[in-house]
Amino acid sequence: MTTNLFSFVTPKDLILEIPHNAYNQAWEKSQVHSNPTSRYQAYLNELCLSAVLPWLQEDVAPQAKVWFNTTALPSFWELVNGTVICVDATRIILVPQESIDLGELRVPQEWVDIPSWLGDYYLGVEIEAEDGYVRVWSYCTHAQLKHQGIYDANTRTYALDASDVIDDICIFLTACQICTNEVTRSQVAALPALNITQAENLIIRLGDREMLAPRLEVPFATWGALIEHGGWRKKLYQQRVGQSEQFSVFQWLQTGISQAARELGWDAINLQLGAAARSVEETAAQNILSRQLTIAGQNYELRVIPQIEAEAEGDEESTIWRFELRNTAVGGVIPGGFKLRLLTEDLQAFPDNEMTADTATEVIAIEVALEAGEGIVWEIEPLPENCDREILRF
Repeated sequence: MTTNLFSFVTPKDLILEIPHNAYNQAWEKSQVHSNPTSRYQAYLNELCLSAVLPWLQEDVAPQAKVWFNTTALPSFWELVNGTVICVDATRIILVPQESIDLGELRVPQEWVDIPSWLGDYYLGVEIEAEDGYVRVWSYCTHAQLKHQGIYDANTRTYALDASDVIDDICIFLTACQICTNEVTRSQVAALPALNITQAENLIIRLGDREMLAPRLEVPFATWGALIEHGGWRKKLYQQRVGQSEQFSVFQWLQTGISQAARELGWDAINLQLGAAARSVEETAAQNILSRQLTIAGQNYELRVIPQIEAEAEGDEESTIWRFELRNTAVGGVIPGGFKLRLLTEDLQAFPDNEMTADTATEVIAIEVALEAGEGIVWEIEPLPENCDREILRF
């Protein structure tokens, strides 16, 4: 797999073959984007991933995997170039480019200055799609980008000159496998909090598919705060590609789980709720929503169960919803210290929004009254594997 195919390639370079079946798959997957620019960006990133991820799994760590999961990738590639690979706590960011002029490694600002997005290592990857290979030609650390990189405000990228990057990929392998105590990251400033109205206005404005570079249309701090929130990032993606709401809980109960939600592990299961559910429509009363989760190697289930309707202020009524976390193993328990937390759409706490298992217990649960159209974000500690933040719309 890792052969030097061409005479102009130095022994330090790594040449990886693009799998033959990757081309059609990458092209088909790219069609879920809003315009030719984002479709081509997704196409190149998919080719890059198809060649580099197997190499990382073979030569670096078999547990290497895409950050969150592959179903989340379109909402990233619609907006920014690059892909994150996780090897346990180490984050490797692939930065594909086509140009043969490899005088610098240029990285979008999102991967450097959004606190939860930044990486440990950044790999420069040249894509030669017509010739069937990718060339991994250099790498650097986040600290190098922040301290030595030149920031370009017009393109919102950090660039490191080729003389400042490390061009021997063998050193990268050593750094990943042996030098695990290397300081790779620099501190970055926290991004401002956005309220729901600000986020909704931004999503409407930046959701225009004719806007080819929405990342450059608003100040970076505002942009970063918007897309760091997984629920808002997915909503912006859906707006740009013309998708309807994919995370409407009431719609799931009425007409079935959306495909996007199923890919993330949501499903509907039958559960007899009895008289307590009498005022919720019959189809909702016979079903609950279930999200499969993996936490510290164990399988768990998050349940969302409609309870009763309660009077709210004014003429509107609100439905009480019960959120439960359970261990799916027979006789399994929730370990002490686990937390289940609910937040408003803009990540604000509210009274009685958190439940902690003081000792091992069968279930931890929170009940909350929600008005029609209200959004809720759920969180669990310890963090479940491959879980991007999502907004459930009620």
